[in-house]
Amino acid sequence: MDTDQPLQPHYPPLSPASTGLVGRCPRCGDGSLFSGFLTIAPRCEACGLDFAFADSGDGPAIFVMLIAGAIVLGGALTLEALWEPPIWVHLAVTAPLALIVCLGLLRPLKGLMVALQYRNKAEQGRLAK
Repeated sequence: MDTDQPLQPHYPPLSPASTGLVGRCPRCGDGSLFSGFLTIAPRCEACGLDFAFADSGDGPAIFVMLIAGAIVLGGALTLEALWEPPIWVHLAVTAPLALIVCLGLLRPLKGLMVALQYRNKAEQGRLAK
């Protein structure tokens, strides 16, 4: 047995859904993934995992737009079909609904994307030399 290398603690594999959706570290599940509302922390305060690999890009925003668009549009169409309200009612109902749905989904989906990057060891592509 090689004694020159320090022993690394063993972390059992965690589900990306269970860690990412709640904003926990994808390796240990204890530390926080975020240092702000959408800002990824530099590293996990529990296990020390460096989050430099985390680059979710526009992925979470695309999913949020698709999901929120379906929910908000469905709600607006249902509101119009059932009650035919004036336009100000649509603005008073659908604008807050859009804001709540978008902000409510963005952080969990960004956490999920980062957790999936960690699990699948995703990284930037490089040209072969």
